[in-house]
Amino acid sequence: MTRVRTFWLQHAWLGVGEVEDDVLVTVDGSRFVDVVTGVAAPPATSTRLHGLTLPGFANCHSHAFHRALRGRTQTESGTFWTWREQMYRLAGRLDPDCYLALARAVYAEMAAAGITCVGEFHYLHHGSGGRPYSDPNVMGEALIQAAREAGLRITLLDTCYLTAGVGEPPDATQRRFSDGDAEGWAARVDDLRARYADAADVVVGAAVHSVRAVPREQVPIVSEWAAHHDAPLHVHLSEQMAENEACVAAYGVTPTEVLHESGALGPRTSAVHATHLTSRDIDLLGGSGTHACLCPTTERDLADGIGPSRQLHAAGAPLTLGSDSHAVIDFGEEMRAVELDERLQTQWRGHWRAEELLDAATSLGHYSLGHGDAGAIVPGAWADLVTIDTQTPRTAGTGGGLETAVYAATAADISHVVASGRVVETGGVGHALARAIEAIGADA
Repeated sequence: MTRVRTFWLQHAWLGVGEVEDDVLVTVDGSRFVDVVTGVAAPPATSTRLHGLTLPGFANCHSHAFHRALRGRTQTESGTFWTWREQMYRLAGRLDPDCYLALARAVYAEMAAAGITCVGEFHYLHHGSGGRPYSDPNVMGEALIQAAREAGLRITLLDTCYLTAGVGEPPDATQRRFSDGDAEGWAARVDDLRARYADAADVVVGAAVHSVRAVPREQVPIVSEWAAHHDAPLHVHLSEQMAENEACVAAYGVTPTEVLHESGALGPRTSAVHATHLTSRDIDLLGGSGTHACLCPTTERDLADGIGPSRQLHAAGAPLTLGSDSHAVIDFGEEMRAVELDERLQTQWRGHWRAEELLDAATSLGHYSLGHGDAGAIVPGAWADLVTIDTQTPRTAGTGGGLETAVYAATAADISHVVASGRVVETGGVGHALARAIEAIGADA
């Protein structure tokens, strides 16, 4: 039986324009069916949400298992590549059961932080040594189950990962990631996609891990699969200078140019990180309408660098956001970091308006994950609400508008979350995370 509920929003950003006061929204099942402004006296049965309410956030780039590394990889100096070795050791210890428990707790942390849809960049496909499980998609199934149990929609970006580097075979851990070739990857993902053909809360998309991990001649197979299914296609792009140098040495062109020549760029595609780009790269990404998914808290944690967010936007590449390795899970921090990083680069303030950054965190992000019907509080959209308490020590006196959401609030200031029409319960998230990480043995 469908449950109809009403929520009265003291102040709300409906996804466009200015903040509205006294908004009454009606939810039928998982969708908004009515949104009325100027309702100063709501029905007594309405749930009253005081503060500033926003649409739900879309986390466009997640590696759920990386959450187990938080606080454990900052004990010594190093680079992205030394961090990666720690990450691979963790990946080698995961199985379907402990992956389910960890991902469920990580997604619950996301839900408490106002994230209502996650794009999971999933490449941990097989067992030890690359031996497929009896169900070759059991690890992907664990992630989908985890998201559903945490109350999130999920876009599972099933990732093709074949080589250790350009022309290098996968090492022992990386064999867990590989399907042998792109045709093998496509056959496995076809089966997974068919299982969720009628599931509104699950999108099965595609990913090219990177140009270093998928040979040039294999990239078109992945991009053609995504095009055939009208599915999102994501790719790590130019996160590290070493990736660019190896690509140019092997192919004579940049990673962006490889993707362009392979037909992998376009409005369904998201280039994740897009940090170290040439002017031609920026033109190709912008001219094709490819999304640029920045993950500022991870990019600073891993010493990746600062991506040219405003140049990409000016060229035509819409901005989206992800928490990637989950150094923190806080979309207020991701949004303001985009602007603050630009300030550090240019010694000039005021590159991004608060509304633009909220667009990146909500409607544009959902669109890039295959949920174009989310990210705004309007009839027919997914019923996602994120309420910020505007009277905390961080938010009090800041005006309570969009700038409060972007430049003052943290995940700790979120007082109420509705995801797909259901109120998110946040109790016990910390204990669940601690148990899941302890079970993996993340210190080993």
